[in-house]
Parts: sequence; structure tokens; C-alpha cells
Amino acid sequence: MSATIFPNFGAVGAAAELRELIGALLMVALIAAVLMLIVCAVTWALASSNGHYQAASRARIGVWVSIGTAAVAGIGVTWLNFLLDLGSAM
Repeated sequence: MSATIFPNFGAVGAAAELRELIGALLMVALIAAVLMLIVCAVTWALASSNGHYQAASRARIGVWVSIGTAAVAGIGVTWLNFLLDLGSAM
């Protein structure tokens, strides 16, 4: 006999507000990551064209970090919605 354990979102009085709040916070993180991606890409291009290799390498790291952050924030919204829908369906 296996026991299944699911969260009880009916016990949380503000489940809809929780979804909106966390979704808004993740959207702010996604917007900040995309803006940093643009800034780091421009910095990388300018620094490498002018021969500033140390600044170019730091900007390249910033591009990769911002891509990873944007991916995690985007996946976080999808994961949160999946878990809240799963919890309310059970």
C-alpha cells in the first residue's frame, strides 16, 4: 500500500494571491535578467572591439549568467503554475 502526499492548498486562504505574487516576483527577475543580458552583450562587443580583453571576458561571463538566470526564472513560473494546479486538483 503506497501513501500519496499532496499539498493542501485549500487550507491556504490566499492561494490565488500567492500565485500572483510569486509570478510577479519571477517576472521581475526575468525582466532584470534580460536587461542585464543586453547590457553585458553590448559591453562585451564594445570591449572586445576596443581591445579590452579583461572587460570582454567579464562581460562574457555576465552574458552566460544572465542567460542562466533568465532560463531559471522562466522555468520557475512554469514549475510554480504546475505545482499549484496539481495541488488544487488533488
